[in-house]
Amino acid sequence: MMFDKPVPVIRLSEEDFRFLSGCDRAVITRNTLEAGGRTIPLSPTPTAALDLTPEDRAMLAGEAGPAPRQAMEIICAMAAQQGARELVSVSQAHIDGCIYASPANLLFAEKMAASGARVRIPTTMNAISVDYANWRLQRVPETFGKPAQDLADAYVRMGCRPTYTCAPYLLDSAPKRGECVAWAESNAVVFANSVLGARTEKHPDFLDLCIALTGRAPLAGVYLDENRKAGLVIDVELQPGSDDAFWPLVGYLAGQMSPDRIPLLRGLAEGKPSRDDLKALCAAFGTTSASPMLHIDGVTPEAASSAAAGLPQRKITQEEMAAAWRELSAGPEQVDLVAVGSPHASLGECRALVAALGGRRCSPDVTVMVTAGHDVIRIAEEEGTLPLLREAGVTVLPDLCWCSISEPVFPAAAKTVLTNSGKYAHYGPGLSGRTVRFGSIRDCAQAAATGRAPCRLPEWLVP
Repeated sequence: MMFDKPVPVIRLSEEDFRFLSGCDRAVITRNTLEAGGRTIPLSPTPTAALDLTPEDRAMLAGEAGPAPRQAMEIICAMAAQQGARELVSVSQAHIDGCIYASPANLLFAEKMAASGARVRIPTTMNAISVDYANWRLQRVPETFGKPAQDLADAYVRMGCRPTYTCAPYLLDSAPKRGECVAWAESNAVVFANSVLGARTEKHPDFLDLCIALTGRAPLAGVYLDENRKAGLVIDVELQPGSDDAFWPLVGYLAGQMSPDRIPLLRGLAEGKPSRDDLKALCAAFGTTSASPMLHIDGVTPEAASSAAAGLPQRKITQEEMAAAWRELSAGPEQVDLVAVGSPHASLGECRALVAALGGRRCSPDVTVMVTAGHDVIRIAEEEGTLPLLREAGVTVLPDLCWCSISEPVFPAAAKTVLTNSGKYAHYGPGLSGRTVRFGSIRDCAQAAATGRAPCRLPEWLVP
């Protein structure tokens, strides 16, 4: 739509879809699809059936300018594809598309900014691909650092706050229960819906800006009460003596068991999960499930309203947790890099790392890096936590998150990484090309000081 290049997006009945999946060639015209000797009539998506407000129609007519007009056209097309009948007003947005994944990201943002686009609602920004103020000192190539910085600048010109964090729920602007927002970062979406009780779909890149420019989103998915109910019950065995590594393991396994529906997790309330525990659980869940939320019986705000009767049931056992640990922590004992802060570390996690180090300094053979948002770094500096981390030899980076760190910021010589993040243990091997192992914050501190992480199950997972 932005470049006047038609791309066919076709919605088919189940029968036609099954038929087409067996064909090796199809011809698509404006009105028909021909394949396997069959002609299937096509019709445009019914955007005209949307019940739009006068303000929506004014934006569609271009009265607010070309950028809101195009954004509203895209939102209406998405709403029609999702079966929405109307749009919903959202109070804030969080942009994921500010990560420089390809020149297309920059082209999109700069074209929008050049057309005079300005966000209509408070809009925060996800972690970006460089340490904004220091990438040249870090020897990041100009060919990557400059477009990554330009991408961030384009969103700031459009009125977005340069928060540069993948954990917007740690900001003072975090939404309240029942508040409709538009976030586009998987771990943040799961946390917002599940823990805060706010409402947001798992919006894709580019659509996030369209919503920010209009303040409107398709009224579909988990914006609606009926789509926030559990479709599966998962019982979890609490492990006596377990540590902070328990919670991302639960999230990782729950996501595997519930890849396409909202689960209700039972048995965890007695473990009294902290906000950081829930953060780790939600992030790991978002790596293995497409669902935008989960419920934890006795913990999350909407769990009590999610009936379990008649739902299919699964169970996370100690054996399954041990198998997941082995899967996420396969690799050599020697560790070259300790990675904390995926999603961005909270103040509590920074304090926990200081406590686990217990005054020890990092081994000269190990690089220890924590990524965190500017607000967390500022408070950690003021209270003395950040100086203690630096004295121990820990590097604390703003703006970047582990899912966007690449060489040379990622140490080229590092072969084995240890992380306390279920999310990064899952994505890290593919993103970095290295062996990535998983452990608790205490394991990370021990590896930081000694360069070693024993290849064994934690005591609480040993039968």
